[in-house]
Amino acid sequence: MARRDATQNTLPTVAGITGKSERTMESFEEFYRDATILVTGGAGAIGGNLCRALSFLGARKVIILDNLSSSYEWNIPKAPNISFVKGDVLDDEALKRVFREKPAYVFHLAAHFANQNSVDNPETDLMVNGMGILKVLQYAHMVGVKRFVYSSSGCGVYGLDSKMPFEEHDVSIRLHTPYQVTKLLGELYTNYFYNLYNLPIVNARFFNSFGPGEVPGRYRNVIPNFFYWAMKGEPLPITGDGTETRDWTYVGDIVQGLLAMGVREEAVGEAINLGSGIETRVIDMANSVLRLTGSRAGIVYRERRDWDKKTHLLSCIAKGQRVIGYNPRTTFEEGLLETHRWFVENWENIAKSAEF
Repeated sequence: MARRDATQNTLPTVAGITGKSERTMESFEEFYRDATILVTGGAGAIGGNLCRALSFLGARKVIILDNLSSSYEWNIPKAPNISFVKGDVLDDEALKRVFREKPAYVFHLAAHFANQNSVDNPETDLMVNGMGILKVLQYAHMVGVKRFVYSSSGCGVYGLDSKMPFEEHDVSIRLHTPYQVTKLLGELYTNYFYNLYNLPIVNARFFNSFGPGEVPGRYRNVIPNFFYWAMKGEPLPITGDGTETRDWTYVGDIVQGLLAMGVREEAVGEAINLGSGIETRVIDMANSVLRLTGSRAGIVYRERRDWDKKTHLLSCIAKGQRVIGYNPRTTFEEGLLETHRWFVENWENIAKSAEF
C-alpha cells in the first residue's frame, strides 16, 4: 500500500483502522491515494484519527488547520504526509495558506464545542460555527473541491419534538443551546452552497463520539472526563439519575463513515447520521469506567443542567447503511477498553493538559 511503511509507526494509535476494520479501510485507498486533503479541526479526537487514516491510505498531503483551542501539540498526528498549520477558520490568511494547496477533499470538523461552552460564550459560538463555516465554504467553492464533508451534530439538530430513533428528515427548530442552533446553521449553509453552486457537500451528524485522542476538560465530553476523574481517584458526577441514555459511537466507526462520505456519490447533498444505533445508560457507562480503572471512588449525583432537556438519544442509522455502507463495528465495551488503553499510555500528557 502506498506510503504505508512511512506511517507504520502511527498505526497502533489509529482508532478503528487496524484489525477487523483494515479491509474496510483499504476499500478507500483508490480514492484518497495521492490526494491533497484539508481537515479543519484535525488536531481534535475525530480529526486526528481521520488524519491518521488518510495518511495510512496514502494521501499525498493531509493538511491540518487547527487553532489548538481544544487540542494540544503532543496530540497532533505525526507522519511524513501530514502537515500542521496553526490557524483559525476565521482568519483569511490562514485559509488562503491552506487552500493555496488546492485540496481535493475538505473535512470541516473545526467547531466551537459544545453545549455548555456555547451557553457561556454564545457570540464566540456564532462566529466560529457560523462565520467559520461560511468562510471555509467560500474557499472550497473557489478551488472547486471534489467533496466537502461537514461535521454536524445529531445530538444538536434533533429536538424534543423529533421522534426517536432520530431519522435524518426529522430535524427541529426548537433547540436549547447556541451550539445546537449553529450546528443546524452550518447545515443550512452547506445546503445553500449545494443548491446554488452545486458544491458537492455531505452533512455528517455525529452522535456522542468517544475513543482514543480526546483529552478531558471543562467543555469536553463525559467519557474522557470520567476516565480522568476515575484515574485520579475522584467520584464520577452524574447530572440526573443515571437512567438517561446516549448513543455513544466509537471514533473509529465515525472515521469509517466520514471516509465513505468523502467518496460515495450517493451521499452528495445528503445529511447522514453517524451513530451506533444503540442506547446505553449513563449509569452503565460510569460503572464500566470505574471497573476498567479499578476506581473505588464511586458516583455522585447532581442536578441536570438547565439546557439538558434530552434525557434519551438514539440514532437511526438505516440511511447511512443504505447510502454509504455505514456499518459500526466496535461495541461500546470494546471502545471503552481502547479509550482506557489510550489514557494509560498517554497519562502524563493528559494529566498536564486537562483543564477544568
